[in-house]
Amino acid sequence: MGSSVLDLPLEETIPLSPEALACPHDYNTRLRTEAPVYKCPHTGIVFVSDFETSRKVLRDHETFSNRFSVAMRPDEVDGKVRAVQKRGWPAVDTMLTQDPPEHRRYRGLVNQAFTARRVETLVPRMEQICHKLIDGFIQAGRCDFVDAFSVQLPVIVIGEQLGVPDEHFPLIRKWSEAAALQLSGQADTQQQVEIAHVILEFQNYFAKKLDERRKDRRDDIISDVVHARLEGERPLDTAECLSILQQLMVAGNQTTTHAIGEGMLLLIQNPEQLAKVRRHPELVDDLVEEVLRLSTPTANMWRVATRDSKLSGVEIPAGTMLQVRYSSANRDDAQFDNGQAFDVTRDKINTQIAFGYGVHMCIGASLARKEMQVAFRVLLERFTGFALEVDPSELHYPPNVLLRGLAALPISFIGRT
Repeated sequence: MGSSVLDLPLEETIPLSPEALACPHDYNTRLRTEAPVYKCPHTGIVFVSDFETSRKVLRDHETFSNRFSVAMRPDEVDGKVRAVQKRGWPAVDTMLTQDPPEHRRYRGLVNQAFTARRVETLVPRMEQICHKLIDGFIQAGRCDFVDAFSVQLPVIVIGEQLGVPDEHFPLIRKWSEAAALQLSGQADTQQQVEIAHVILEFQNYFAKKLDERRKDRRDDIISDVVHARLEGERPLDTAECLSILQQLMVAGNQTTTHAIGEGMLLLIQNPEQLAKVRRHPELVDDLVEEVLRLSTPTANMWRVATRDSKLSGVEIPAGTMLQVRYSSANRDDAQFDNGQAFDVTRDKINTQIAFGYGVHMCIGASLARKEMQVAFRVLLERFTGFALEVDPSELHYPPNVLLRGLAALPISFIGRT
């Protein structure tokens, strides 16, 4: 499917095409080799694929801004989509699409919920969730690991932190998947209409929760957000609150879901590494870092140039859109020896940028890491072996210009007796 983009001259390819998205690692290797900073003649977008330049861009938020939301919105929105959107609240630039000092102010309102100390208190509950999920499918001997485990754990954890009741956890998944499709750049008009309806449902649900927490504060993120004061002065309006909650909801489960699923696949495909972790359980933390490096669920991220600049000899005029390819940087041989290989004992394992770098380092990184560490410890404790139930060529990654993860992972396993 993707062979043509590997055979054609680079300037005849489009990095965001379905063909290129279908073989991202091979295509990214080509970018790093031929043009680590590549200005696509078809789109004008600059693609940054090597580790050193990626970190340079992410570090320099004054030149390469996160305020890319306006540039990423389509020039024309279908009337049916617009009609649905008008029934809700407008999108507001808060954390992901803001720069300091505004970014710092918004982020500061929810930082407390994701401190290492706070996350550590959640470990017993994470362990309990993992065991309960496994109890639900272990007797069957096989399952779709994505649906049975890697989706469920992060959804339950972030749902509880948001103060959502158990019976509404499936809605968290539904809303998150709609938001992910919205980010994909692949939705057709009918899908955009459906997404707009789902996002409206999310907004109405949490607008009601915000009103409840204004009157009755509880120990959850919704209460933290609705009672926060921006710079100690004004409360956030409903649109700002909804923007923050949507970002936390998506970041709190989509990326972790993809990383846990890909981690299971990597262990199945690399039995010698699985054996190494079994012999040395203390390697689980490094396993997580290596899974994050190779899976990089947030595969790419946008920036927009605020002023004329130059990267690796390529002129970057002000207003240029850039895409930093985290997944490519994380496989750069210049930073990681034999970067395509899965090695839980590699050097510089902690320098990967799966969660970004600089002031926009993912706010939920500590939560995601801890969920993954707990998940793999429990999985290795409960099972003695895993196997893939389909040919690897049958595994599907829905095309997405920002996120990458398995749609399903059919596996069989042997539980401990």
